[in-house]
Order: sequence, then structure tokens, then C-alpha cells
Amino acid sequence: MPATSRIFNVTRFVRVVGQGGLAACRDAGAVTLFAGQAFAAMGRRPWFLGQMARQVWVIGYNSLPVVGLTAIFTGAALALNIYTGGGRFNAEQIMPQIVGLGITRELGPVLAALMLAGRVSAGIAAEIGAMRSTEQIDALRTLSTDPFQYLIAPRLAAAILVLPLLTLVADAIGVGGGWLVASQTLSFNPDVYIRATMDFLQAWDIGSGLVKAAVFGLIIATMGCFHGFKASGGAHGVGRATTDAVVSAAVLIFASDYLLTTLFTHKP
Repeated sequence: MPATSRIFNVTRFVRVVGQGGLAACRDAGAVTLFAGQAFAAMGRRPWFLGQMARQVWVIGYNSLPVVGLTAIFTGAALALNIYTGGGRFNAEQIMPQIVGLGITRELGPVLAALMLAGRVSAGIAAEIGAMRSTEQIDALRTLSTDPFQYLIAPRLAAAILVLPLLTLVADAIGVGGGWLVASQTLSFNPDVYIRATMDFLQAWDIGSGLVKAAVFGLIIATMGCFHGFKASGGAHGVGRATTDAVVSAAVLIFASDYLLTTLFTHKP
């Protein structure tokens, strides 16, 4: 390959990488500024409590079936896999403790958040994006109503409040799924299973999962609101915003889960 061609290819590669890095920094800055405006709106009056109550119902209550089904099957599958793996070391009896720890610290908050990322973040982005494309957000400003106070703040507050509660439900149902498989399929004593789980789990095991859930709730609502608020280009733009909201929320959930797990490693 001639030297000129090699130099051209290197230059093009550096330009593509540089443009990608600048775009990532620009998007991160835009999301940060958007989240800052949303938090500022949460602290200002008037507080649209009716909007917040509606979002608590939509985000929380309507998500219970999918979170519950995900948790029970995850707990059941986790119990079977841990029993099989533990059997290779004659350690089947540790299955209740590992199931409880895995559900409360990791799988409960992460799976609940992923279910809401697919259901809630997409719904928020589609709803706000449709309002943007039909100029309803501009109409709010015309009526002297701050869109951040009326649309964004209630959704963020509801998601931060509701996701820890959904995680508690997911924890209980996930542990129950493991208990069901252990007692009905693996010949565990039901009372011994529950006692072993309760004796092993500590308050911080559950508390760390709830802290994660609150952060995940913030991410889910922020990504949905941000991409919906910035949507443009009619129906095509709304569809693109919905996809971007789900993908970005899922990626940030996994990234923040790793960071929070690292931060909590040295906790008692």
C-alpha cells in the first residue's frame, strides 16, 4: 500500500474516532444539563401532584405484572442452576442463601429496571415526543406553564419513588420462586429454606439493592424524557427517540450497576 494511502486511512480513522468522541461528550453534556433543569424544576412550585400520582400509577402499579413474572421465573431458574452447580461440590445446602443474596443485591433491582426501561422509558419518550411533534409543549409555554415542572419533574419523582418499591416486590417474589422450586422439586424443607434465607441476609443486602433501584429509576425517567423532549422529524423522529431511550437506559443501567456494586463492595 502506498504511503499516501496509509496516511489517508490513518487520518480518516482519527477523524472518525474524534468525531465520535466529541459527539459522545456533547450528548453527555446535554443529558447532564437536562437532568439539572429537571432537578431544579422538582424543587420549584407549583408541584403538579396530580401528574405525579398519575405517573406513580402508570410506572408503578401497571408494571407489577411484568416485574412479578420476571422475578418469579428468575428466582426459580437461579435456584435450579445453583443447586446443580453446588451439587458438584456437595454444597447444595447453600442454595437458599445464594438465591437470596443474588436476588436482593443484583437481580431484583437490575431486572426490574430493565423491564421498566423497555416499558416505561419507551412510553415516556413516545408520549413526550408526540407532544413535541404536535407542538403541545410549545402550547404549555404559551400558557405560562414550565414543561419541566409539568412534564419532566413528575415523571422523575415518580420513577425514583416507585422503582425501589417495585424492587422490594421483585425481591420477595424472586425469593419465593426459589423457595417454590426448592420445596416442590428439589425436596428442600420449606421452613428450613425460609429460615436459612432470613438468617443469612443482612439489612445492607436489601438496602444496597434499593439504592441501586432509585438510581435506575432516575436513569429510566431521564432517558425517556430527554429523548422524547428532543425528538424531531414527526413520527419517524418519535420512533427513533423511543429506540434511543430504551437502548441508552439499558446501557446506563448496566454501567451504573457496576459502579454502584464496586462502591458497595466494602460496605458491611
